[in-house]
Amino acid sequence: MAHRGRRQDHRRKTRARRPTVQGTLRIERPGHAHVHTAEGTFAVARRGLREGMNGDEVLVSLVPMHGHRGDPVAYVQSVVQRACTGFVGTYAEEDPLGVVVPLDARIGHDFFVLPEDKSPRACGVRTGDVVRARVVEYPTRSSAGVVTIEQRLGSTTELDVGVEAIIASHGLATEFSQRVLDVAEGAAVHVDEELRRNPRRRDLRDVACVTIDPADARDFDDAVGAREVESGFELDVHIADVSHYVAWGDAMDLEARARTCSVYLVDRVLPMLPERLCNDVCSLRPAEDRLAMTVRMRLDERGEVLGAEAFESAICSQARLSYDEVDAMLCPRDGAEQSGTRDDLSQEVCDMLRLLDRIAQLRQVVRERRGAVDFNTVEAKVRLDEDGRPVEIVRRERTRATSLVEEAMLVANECVAKMLADRDVAAAYRVHERPAPEDLLSCVPVLRELDLLRGVGEESFVAAEPSALQAVLDAARGTGGEVLANSVLLRAQKRAIYAPHNEGHYALGASAYCHFTSPIRRYPDVLVHRALKRVLTGESAPVEVERALPQLCRTCSDLERVADEAARDSQDYKMAEYYGERIGARCYGVVVGCESFGLFVMLDDTGAEGLLPTRALGDEWFVHDAERMCLIGESTGRVWRPGRRVVVRVADVDPSRGRIDFALA
Repeated sequence: MAHRGRRQDHRRKTRARRPTVQGTLRIERPGHAHVHTAEGTFAVARRGLREGMNGDEVLVSLVPMHGHRGDPVAYVQSVVQRACTGFVGTYAEEDPLGVVVPLDARIGHDFFVLPEDKSPRACGVRTGDVVRARVVEYPTRSSAGVVTIEQRLGSTTELDVGVEAIIASHGLATEFSQRVLDVAEGAAVHVDEELRRNPRRRDLRDVACVTIDPADARDFDDAVGAREVESGFELDVHIADVSHYVAWGDAMDLEARARTCSVYLVDRVLPMLPERLCNDVCSLRPAEDRLAMTVRMRLDERGEVLGAEAFESAICSQARLSYDEVDAMLCPRDGAEQSGTRDDLSQEVCDMLRLLDRIAQLRQVVRERRGAVDFNTVEAKVRLDEDGRPVEIVRRERTRATSLVEEAMLVANECVAKMLADRDVAAAYRVHERPAPEDLLSCVPVLRELDLLRGVGEESFVAAEPSALQAVLDAARGTGGEVLANSVLLRAQKRAIYAPHNEGHYALGASAYCHFTSPIRRYPDVLVHRALKRVLTGESAPVEVERALPQLCRTCSDLERVADEAARDSQDYKMAEYYGERIGARCYGVVVGCESFGLFVMLDDTGAEGLLPTRALGDEWFVHDAERMCLIGESTGRVWRPGRRVVVRVADVDPSRGRIDFALA
């Protein structure tokens, strides 16, 4: 015993002598955290968080992992500066104390409200209510944290606590300050006044254009129009002129910079800009004059761009159309020619929509010819009733109407990026690097087994020649290996990011690309609009803009990922709720992923995904072959891999984790 005590004392002294480094603590989810330091990024050890909380500036010691030659792991030694000053949580009374449990699971601590604190009574808080709390004392290794209640947000019957937890866990902003709202309220359209003041702005209010969006859209930031001309086509893409109303450095701009994008959750939108702007002043609503930035492109008969110009404009959309309405006109179910989907559409608008459809089909061929890689993806969305209960899951797939808009936006984005890149203008370019050879090499065993590399040079494939990747996707289309081929190739792709200088976009096969078409909901588009206006006027970028641009691009890339994760988590949460009322239901699906712990199955009718655990596959032991992405039964030799058809039943759900569990039917 004395020997053990001396050994433990020696370990404590050794750990105390280890040098510390300072960094920022980032907790991705409970049990998974990293600290970002000047020396690099290090994983935090189990039980290494101690009193650290997400976003804190901390001192950590770096300890080599026993038996590993990789990077050391971090242990928080002390907190230099706190990032979290308050949070949203659920309140409970445990006499004589109050307890607030954070909805943000990354916080990892419960907090007390002291008996002498009268804030719960002053705010009218009862057990089970959701509250906003301010930290009074932070937790330490020897004591709990203390908070005071600032606001009662509602009861569990008034709020969807699951979605509120997702919002809290991703640190999403839900309200605008009064200062920002006041600035937004002062914004006004004043089209005629702007046309008189600004001779560069063109009056296009008599030129036909329409908006096409999902049926439930409330902000319309793009309108399209087209005409046949002698050399081919003239395509107009009009984008809401947000930068006219949001000036660099004003209150709305700073708020938009902090948010960087709107977040589209299952039951609500957390907008980047106040509603006054995004749903009114900037929104290209039908039959209302609006300010816009227009890109006018000349295309030849094959859809190739002959030239493009950009300018400030004033427009008036002739109609607000949904994708379903346009699809119904382009693809009438009875096969008969229709004059339009609605009685109020003029023949001019109907003819223009058919022309836009022709242009979209030509542009698809152009992109394919130049080497774009086209992945076939399906998006599942939950539809809720008025009380927030899931009633239906719909699959959103590419249609002629969505392609019509998508192709117009793609070519407009490319033209604007080329205008900026040709002049070497710093802006928020959208950059997508080609996949790394080692990542594509890891796909070869799977694709070879699926016989999808026949006729495709493996050297060209590993070198990320776009034609080779597209040949694999084309060969897989409609076969049992389509899901697996798309899965492994998507996994090998790098994530697109924003960068201050042009580096091209691999998947689109574009030498220059940027996001220009959604400034209502994306801050990089606002940056691009400002850069384009400076090109049109011959002005140079202010020094503070150039200095801020690299960090703005990094922030926009990071928060785009956060927004995507939050949106996906909210959909998964409601999907699990939906199937919670269908336990035991028999469903058909296809395996889309494989891990050692089980198979991920996507259901045919809804596109919802769930886990078929390894234990549900049979009593035998299964070996996970990571290289071939499959599970192999040791006794029977049965192989389970993506692409295999299965019949499952819903076994269990966990909405709080967005999880659906299946069993073999």
